[in-house]
Amino acid sequence: HIVPAPTPEILHRLTSRITTPGTWLKLCAPAEAVVPHLPAAWRIQEPEFMMIATRLPRTAPPAAPAGYTAAVTTRAGVTVARVLTNAGEIAARGQIAPAGRTAVVDQVETAARHRRRGLGTVIMRTLTSAAASAGARQGILVATAEGRALYETLGWTLHTPMTAVVLTTPRPGPPPGHGLSRPRPARGP
Repeated sequence: HIVPAPTPEILHRLTSRITTPGTWLKLCAPAEAVVPHLPAAWRIQEPEFMMIATRLPRTAPPAAPAGYTAAVTTRAGVTVARVLTNAGEIAARGQIAPAGRTAVVDQVETAARHRRRGLGTVIMRTLTSAAASAGARQGILVATAEGRALYETLGWTLHTPMTAVVLTTPRPGPPPGHGLSRPRPARGP
């Protein structure tokens, strides 16, 4: 769930109703603004950053560096770009989906042993080129601190800090069946 304006009231309402461990909330606010309003069962994750690109360039996708091959597929409007090693191993990947004039970038990652070789740039430029060709004019993504540096070099700008939180344990509550009426035994004649 992405919460664009996490007021104390909204946070109370959400965190009192959500009971499934592993549920995530992505809050468009810095951690210090939301932590005081979260119950103890919610755990803060690493800082994230919502970023935007106000103009997606319509350029040809770049070639993969020597020793790598780019592979791009599009299904149901989602474009997935991968950079593969000569052995067929996925070295980097990402996906993008246009939603009208805005494209949403997701799951961009480079395998640890393939970092610092420009593969993230190849993925991002391939994805944004595909989205621009499909009619998108701007982009949005949520970046890690490490990814933020890459996106900034590609012209993306910070829109808002994000705080990701996850419910780690169920909220205490009444025992199962509490408050349910039970059938009464039938009375004899």
